[in-house]
Amino acid sequence: MREGGHPVVVLSVRDISKRFDAVQALDRVGLDLAAGEVLALVGDNGAGKSTLIKVIAGVVDADSGSVTFNGQPARIARPHDAQALGIATVYQDLALCENLNVVANLFLGTERQRFALLRQISMERTARELLRSLNVRIPDVRVPVSMLSGGQRQSVAIARALLGEPRVVILDEPTAALGVEQTAQVLAVIRRLRQRGLAVLLISHNLVDVWAVSDRISVLRLGRNAGEFRTAGTDQDTIVAAITGAGA
Repeated sequence: MREGGHPVVVLSVRDISKRFDAVQALDRVGLDLAAGEVLALVGDNGAGKSTLIKVIAGVVDADSGSVTFNGQPARIARPHDAQALGIATVYQDLALCENLNVVANLFLGTERQRFALLRQISMERTARELLRSLNVRIPDVRVPVSMLSGGQRQSVAIARALLGEPRVVILDEPTAALGVEQTAQVLAVIRRLRQRGLAVLLISHNLVDVWAVSDRISVLRLGRNAGEFRTAGTDQDTIVAAITGAGA
Protein backbone atom coordinates (compact mmCIF):
# COMPACT_ATOMS: atom_id res chain seq x y z
CA MET A 1 0.00 0.00 0.00
CA ARG A 2 1.42 3.33 -1.06
CA GLU A 3 0.60 7.00 -0.79
CA GLY A 4 2.03 9.24 -3.49
CA GLY A 5 4.18 6.37 -4.72
CA HIS A 6 5.78 5.78 -1.31
CA PRO A 7 5.15 2.84 1.05
CA VAL A 8 2.90 3.66 3.99
CA VAL A 9 4.95 3.21 7.17
CA VAL A 10 2.86 1.39 9.77
CA LEU A 11 5.41 0.86 12.55
CA SER A 12 8.53 2.85 13.42
CA VAL A 13 10.91 2.20 16.28
CA ARG A 14 13.59 4.74 17.09
CA ASP A 15 16.66 4.67 19.35
CA ILE A 16 15.64 1.46 21.13
CA SER A 17 18.16 0.47 23.79
CA LYS A 18 18.10 -2.46 26.21
CA ARG A 19 20.69 -3.68 28.69
CA PHE A 20 20.66 -6.99 30.56
CA ASP A 21 23.09 -6.58 33.45
CA ALA A 22 26.51 -6.14 31.78
CA VAL A 23 25.25 -6.95 28.28
CA GLN A 24 24.08 -4.12 26.00
CA ALA A 25 21.62 -6.12 23.89
CA LEU A 26 20.35 -3.13 21.88
CA ASP A 27 22.00 0.23 21.38
CA ARG A 28 19.83 2.93 19.75
CA VAL A 29 18.29 0.57 17.19
CA GLY A 30 15.64 1.74 14.75
CA LEU A 31 13.61 0.41 11.84
CA ASP A 32 10.48 1.13 9.81
CA LEU A 33 7.86 -1.38 8.70
CA ALA A 34 5.73 -0.48 5.68
CA ALA A 35 2.38 -1.88 4.57
CA GLY A 36 2.59 -4.44 1.80
CA GLU A 37 6.31 -5.06 2.28
CA VAL A 38 8.48 -7.76 3.81
CA LEU A 39 11.42 -6.46 5.84
CA ALA A 40 13.99 -9.13 6.67
CA LEU A 41 15.86 -8.66 9.95
CA VAL A 42 19.18 -10.48 9.85
CA GLY A 43 22.28 -10.74 11.99
CA ASP A 44 24.55 -13.22 13.71
CA ASN A 45 23.65 -14.92 16.99
CA GLY A 46 23.67 -12.30 19.73
CA ALA A 47 23.09 -9.44 17.31
CA GLY A 48 19.93 -8.37 19.14
CA LYS A 49 17.24 -9.65 16.77
CA SER A 50 15.29 -11.59 19.41
CA THR A 51 15.46 -8.75 21.92
CA LEU A 52 14.20 -6.25 19.34
CA ILE A 53 11.17 -8.32 18.34
CA LYS A 54 10.38 -8.96 22.00
CA VAL A 55 10.41 -5.20 22.59
CA ILE A 56 8.03 -4.67 19.66
CA ALA A 57 5.84 -7.56 20.86
CA GLY A 58 5.68 -6.21 24.41
CA VAL A 59 7.53 -9.13 26.00
CA VAL A 60 10.57 -7.02 26.94
CA ASP A 61 10.42 -3.41 28.08
CA ALA A 62 13.06 -1.22 26.43
CA ASP A 63 15.24 1.02 28.59
CA SER A 64 14.80 3.90 26.16
CA GLY A 65 13.54 4.73 22.70
CA SER A 66 10.19 5.34 21.06
CA VAL A 67 7.56 3.47 19.06
CA THR A 68 5.19 5.00 16.53
CA PHE A 69 2.22 3.12 15.10
CA ASN A 70 0.16 4.57 12.26
CA GLY A 71 1.96 7.86 12.82
CA GLN A 72 0.96 8.07 16.48
CA PRO A 73 3.20 7.58 19.54
CA ALA A 74 2.56 4.16 21.09
CA ARG A 75 3.43 2.60 24.42
CA ILE A 76 4.02 -1.17 24.32
CA ALA A 77 4.57 -2.43 27.85
CA ARG A 78 3.05 -5.90 27.53
CA PRO A 79 1.93 -8.32 24.80
CA HIS A 80 -1.69 -7.15 25.07
CA ASP A 81 -0.60 -3.61 24.11
CA ALA A 82 1.04 -4.89 20.92
CA GLN A 83 -1.94 -7.06 20.03
CA ALA A 84 -4.37 -4.20 20.64
CA LEU A 85 -2.38 -2.00 18.25
CA GLY A 86 -2.45 -4.67 15.56
CA ILE A 87 0.94 -6.37 15.97
CA ALA A 88 0.95 -10.18 15.81
CA THR A 89 4.04 -12.28 16.52
CA VAL A 90 4.60 -15.91 15.53
CA TYR A 91 7.50 -17.29 17.56
CA GLN A 92 9.72 -20.15 16.51
CA ASP A 93 8.11 -22.60 18.97
CA LEU A 94 4.66 -21.85 17.38
CA ALA A 95 2.83 -22.56 20.69
CA LEU A 96 0.43 -25.00 19.05
CA CYS A 97 -1.37 -27.73 21.02
CA GLU A 98 -0.35 -30.98 19.35
CA ASN A 99 -3.38 -32.96 20.57
CA LEU A 100 -5.95 -30.43 19.29
CA ASN A 101 -7.12 -30.13 15.71
CA VAL A 102 -6.52 -27.20 13.37
CA VAL A 103 -9.80 -25.43 14.15
CA ALA A 104 -9.29 -25.74 17.91
CA ASN A 105 -5.76 -24.35 17.62
CA LEU A 106 -6.90 -21.38 15.55
CA PHE A 107 -9.60 -20.43 18.04
CA LEU A 108 -7.99 -21.61 21.28
CA GLY A 109 -9.12 -19.38 24.12
CA THR A 110 -12.01 -17.80 22.21
CA GLU A 111 -14.61 -20.57 22.55
CA ARG A 112 -17.88 -20.01 24.39
CA GLN A 113 -20.17 -22.69 25.77
CA ARG A 114 -23.39 -21.03 24.67
CA PHE A 115 -24.54 -22.08 21.20
CA ALA A 116 -21.51 -24.36 21.10
CA LEU A 117 -22.60 -26.37 18.05
CA LEU A 118 -23.39 -23.30 15.94
CA ARG A 119 -20.12 -21.75 17.01
CA GLN A 120 -18.21 -24.89 16.05
CA ILE A 121 -19.73 -24.80 12.57
CA SER A 122 -18.89 -21.11 12.22
CA MET A 123 -15.32 -21.61 13.43
CA GLU A 124 -14.74 -24.46 11.00
CA ARG A 125 -16.06 -22.38 8.10
CA THR A 126 -13.88 -19.42 9.11
CA ALA A 127 -10.84 -21.70 9.45
CA ARG A 128 -11.35 -23.16 5.97
CA GLU A 129 -11.83 -19.71 4.41
CA LEU A 130 -8.76 -18.26 6.14
CA LEU A 131 -6.52 -21.16 5.16
CA ARG A 132 -7.86 -21.04 1.61
CA SER A 133 -7.12 -17.30 1.40
CA LEU A 134 -3.50 -18.07 2.30
CA ASN A 135 -3.44 -20.98 -0.17
CA VAL A 136 -2.66 -23.38 2.69
CA ARG A 137 -3.54 -26.94 1.71
CA ILE A 138 -4.78 -28.92 4.70
CA PRO A 139 -7.29 -31.57 3.53
CA ASP A 140 -9.00 -31.95 6.91
CA VAL A 141 -9.05 -29.15 9.48
CA ARG A 142 -10.32 -31.65 12.07
CA VAL A 143 -7.08 -33.63 12.21
CA PRO A 144 -4.75 -33.15 15.20
CA VAL A 145 -1.91 -30.72 14.60
CA SER A 146 0.50 -33.53 15.49
CA MET A 147 -0.38 -35.15 12.12
CA LEU A 148 0.61 -32.09 10.08
CA SER A 149 3.94 -31.42 8.40
CA GLY A 150 6.26 -28.73 9.73
CA GLY A 151 5.25 -26.37 6.94
CA GLN A 152 1.56 -26.91 7.61
CA ARG A 153 2.06 -26.25 11.34
CA GLN A 154 3.88 -23.02 10.61
CA SER A 155 1.06 -22.00 8.26
CA VAL A 156 -1.55 -22.74 10.93
CA ALA A 157 0.37 -20.59 13.43
CA ILE A 158 0.49 -17.73 10.91
CA ALA A 159 -3.22 -18.13 10.14
CA ARG A 160 -4.02 -17.97 13.86
CA ALA A 161 -2.15 -14.68 14.11
CA LEU A 162 -4.34 -13.22 11.36
CA LEU A 163 -7.60 -13.81 13.25
CA GLY A 164 -6.99 -10.60 15.18
CA GLU A 165 -6.74 -8.71 11.87
CA PRO A 166 -3.26 -7.30 12.55
CA ARG A 167 -1.49 -4.75 10.38
CA VAL A 168 1.98 -5.99 11.35
CA VAL A 169 3.06 -9.64 11.44
CA ILE A 170 6.41 -10.66 12.97
CA LEU A 171 7.74 -14.08 11.96
CA ASP A 172 10.60 -15.53 14.00
CA GLU A 173 12.65 -17.98 11.90
CA PRO A 174 9.55 -19.45 10.20
CA THR A 175 11.52 -21.83 7.93
CA ALA A 176 14.00 -23.12 10.51
CA ALA A 177 14.33 -26.93 10.42
CA LEU A 178 11.97 -27.26 7.44
CA GLY A 179 12.68 -29.25 4.30
CA VAL A 180 12.75 -27.74 0.83
CA GLU A 181 9.09 -28.39 -0.01
CA GLN A 182 7.82 -27.23 3.39
CA THR A 183 9.98 -24.10 3.20
CA ALA A 184 8.46 -23.29 -0.17
CA GLN A 185 4.97 -23.59 1.35
CA VAL A 186 5.79 -21.16 4.15
CA LEU A 187 7.44 -18.67 1.79
CA ALA A 188 4.29 -18.76 -0.33
CA VAL A 189 2.24 -17.86 2.75
CA ILE A 190 4.56 -14.93 3.48
CA ARG A 191 3.99 -13.65 -0.06
CA ARG A 192 0.26 -13.90 0.57
CA LEU A 193 0.64 -11.74 3.68
CA ARG A 194 2.33 -9.09 1.57
CA GLN A 195 -0.44 -9.31 -1.03
CA ARG A 196 -2.96 -8.67 1.76
CA GLY A 197 -1.19 -5.37 2.45
CA LEU A 198 0.33 -6.40 5.76
CA ALA A 199 3.68 -5.19 7.04
CA VAL A 200 5.82 -8.29 7.61
CA LEU A 201 8.98 -8.45 9.72
CA LEU A 202 10.85 -11.65 8.88
CA ILE A 203 13.66 -12.81 11.17
CA SER A 204 15.83 -15.37 9.40
CA HIS A 205 19.33 -16.80 9.22
CA ASN A 206 18.62 -18.21 5.76
CA LEU A 207 19.68 -15.66 3.18
CA VAL A 208 18.21 -17.73 0.34
CA ASP A 209 14.78 -17.38 1.97
CA VAL A 210 15.43 -13.69 2.61
CA TRP A 211 16.10 -13.10 -1.08
CA ALA A 212 13.05 -15.15 -2.04
CA VAL A 213 10.48 -12.99 -0.25
CA SER A 214 11.90 -9.76 1.19
CA ASP A 215 11.75 -6.24 -0.21
CA ARG A 216 14.28 -4.77 2.22
CA ILE A 217 16.93 -6.15 4.55
CA SER A 218 17.89 -4.62 7.90
CA VAL A 219 21.12 -5.86 9.48
CA LEU A 220 21.87 -5.87 13.20
CA ARG A 221 25.40 -6.36 14.52
CA LEU A 222 26.35 -6.39 18.19
CA GLY A 223 23.07 -4.72 19.12
CA ARG A 224 23.34 -1.88 16.62
CA ASN A 225 22.00 -1.09 13.17
CA ALA A 226 24.62 -2.17 10.64
CA GLY A 227 22.84 -1.16 7.46
CA GLU A 228 19.60 -1.34 5.52
CA PHE A 229 19.42 -2.49 1.91
CA ARG A 230 16.93 -2.92 -0.91
CA THR A 231 16.97 -6.66 -1.57
CA ALA A 232 16.81 -6.25 -5.34
CA GLY A 233 19.74 -3.83 -5.35
CA THR A 234 22.27 -5.73 -3.28
CA ASP A 235 23.99 -9.12 -3.12
CA GLN A 236 24.60 -11.69 -0.44
CA ASP A 237 28.29 -10.79 -0.09
CA THR A 238 27.30 -7.26 0.91
CA ILE A 239 24.85 -8.55 3.52
CA VAL A 240 27.34 -11.06 4.91
CA ALA A 241 29.92 -8.28 5.22
CA ALA A 242 27.43 -6.15 7.15
CA ILE A 243 26.55 -9.08 9.42
CA THR A 244 30.18 -9.94 10.20
CA GLY A 245 31.58 -6.43 10.19
CA ALA A 246 34.06 -7.28 7.44
CA GLY A 247 35.75 -4.15 6.20
CA ALA A 248 34.27 -2.06 9.01
